[in-house]
Amino acid sequence: MPVDHTSGTVRASGEKERPRDGGGSGGAPAGLRRNLSLWQVLGVSIGVMGPTLSANINPQGAEPAVGRAIPLAIAIATVGVLLLSYSFVRLSQHFNTSGSVFGFVGATLGARAGTVAGWCLLGTYLLFGMSSAYSAAIFSTSLIESLGLLSDPPNWLPHLIALLVLLAAAVITVFPARRGADLLLWIEGATVVLILLISAVVVYRISTAHGPQGQEFTLSVFRPAEGTGSSALFLGAVFGFLAFAGFESAATLGEEAREPRRTIPRAVIGTVLIGGVFYIVTSAVEVMGFGTRSSDLARLHASGSLYGDLGAAYLSSWVGDIVTVGTTVSALGGAIGCLIGASRMLLSLSRAATTRETVVTRVSERYGTPVGAVGVAFAVMVASVVVFGWVARVPVALPWAWIGTVGTLIVLVVYLLATVGAAGMLMRTRRVPRREMIIPAATVAVLGYTLYRNIVPYPTGAAFWLPITAGAWIAVALAAVLLSPTLVRRIGHRLTEEEGLA
Repeated sequence: MPVDHTSGTVRASGEKERPRDGGGSGGAPAGLRRNLSLWQVLGVSIGVMGPTLSANINPQGAEPAVGRAIPLAIAIATVGVLLLSYSFVRLSQHFNTSGSVFGFVGATLGARAGTVAGWCLLGTYLLFGMSSAYSAAIFSTSLIESLGLLSDPPNWLPHLIALLVLLAAAVITVFPARRGADLLLWIEGATVVLILLISAVVVYRISTAHGPQGQEFTLSVFRPAEGTGSSALFLGAVFGFLAFAGFESAATLGEEAREPRRTIPRAVIGTVLIGGVFYIVTSAVEVMGFGTRSSDLARLHASGSLYGDLGAAYLSSWVGDIVTVGTTVSALGGAIGCLIGASRMLLSLSRAATTRETVVTRVSERYGTPVGAVGVAFAVMVASVVVFGWVARVPVALPWAWIGTVGTLIVLVVYLLATVGAAGMLMRTRRVPRREMIIPAATVAVLGYTLYRNIVPYPTGAAFWLPITAGAWIAVALAAVLLSPTLVRRIGHRLTEEEGLA
C-alpha cells in the first residue's frame, strides 16, 4: 500500500486518497495535522529528554562508581546512545507514525512484538512524565526553603505542586502541538544558556586562580583514578545513558512533522548530539567546580542542585536560586513532552485495537490534537500523585526515585526491540552495506549490559519491587497478545493495511 509521506495520506491501488491529517470536515473524524518544523520537533524531543534537569541530577548517581571520571562515563554513554540512534534514524526514514516504536517494531518484527514495544513506550512516557512533575516539585520546595518562605514545608506540599505541574502540562498539550513545542524549546534554551554562563565563570575562575576551596582546572576528570576498572566505568555510564531517555520521542510526531522522513531522523540525531556535548561539558565543569578530592566529590554527591550550588559558590546566592527556578521550569517542559509522547502512543495503540471511535481516539477538530488520549494519560499521572501523596503519604523523593527506575527498565526493553527490528529490516531490504550491521549488534551489547547492571546485583529493601513492577507492566502486553489472537490480527491489519507500515 503506497504512503504519501509528505502529505500524510494513505492510498491503496484504485482507492481514493484518505487524509490522515484532516480537520474533520464532512463529518469524518478529525486527524493530526502536519504543522511541525524541524526545530519544533527537536524542541519536543529535547524537552522530553530534559538536559538541564539531567545535568543537575544524573552525575551524582555516577559518582560512587567512577569518582572523578564522571565526564568519561558520560562520554561512553553518549557513544552508546549514538549507536542506538542509528536504528531510530533508519526506521523513521522508512515509516512515519504517531505510534513510534509501536509502528516501527510492528512493521519489522510483527504485530505481537509491536504491541509489546508500544505498550512499554507508553508506560515509559507515563512514568517519566510523573518523574518530571515530581522533579519540579522537589526543586520548587527547595526554592521555597532557600527563600525563607517556609522553614519546614509540609509533606503534602510537593505532591500538590506536582499536581499543578501536571495540570499545566495537560492544558499546554491540548493546544496545537507546535505551540507546546515552541514553549519547550524556549524553556530549555533559556536554562541551557544560564547553565553555560555559569560554566564559563567556573572555568575562568579555576583556570586563572583557585576556586573557593582551592579547585583547579584539570583534565584528570577524563581519567579514572587508580583502582577504577572498566566495569565501574560502564556502571557509571548507566546513569549517563539514563540522561538520554526520551531522545527518540521525536518519532511520536511522525504524523505531525512536515517532511517526516527527513525531519524525524534529523531531530533524533540532533537531540543526541546536543545532549551529548551538553552532558559531557557540564559534568566536567561540575566535577572541576566542586573539586576532585574525596571530600569534594562527597559534597557533589550530596548536592541538592549541582549548578545551583556552583552558581552560589562562584557568583552569588541569588544565581543559585535562578538556576533552581530554571531547572523547575525545565521539569515542567519534560512533563509536557512526556504527555505529548504518551498521548500520541495511546492514540496509536487505541486506533489499532478497535475499529470504533472511542474517547481515547477523539481528536480535537479545532486544535488537531488527541484530546481524549491527553485526558486519559493525565488522569493516570494524577492518580499516581494522589496515591503516593495522600494515600501512602510518602516523601516525594521516594516515588521520584522508584518511578525513574521502573521507567528506565521498561525503556531498555523498548530500545532492544527497536534495534532488533531495525537490524532485521536492513538485512531483508539490503539497503545498506553489510558492514553497517555491526552498529545494531554493538547497540544490543550496550543495551543488554546496561539492563544487566540495573538488576544485578538485585536490589533489596523497597527497591526489591521495582524490577517486578517493570516486569508486570511488560507482562500485561505479553498476556494480551498471547491470549487474544483476534486482537493481534486486528492490530496487524491496522499496521499493514491502514497505516501503510509494511
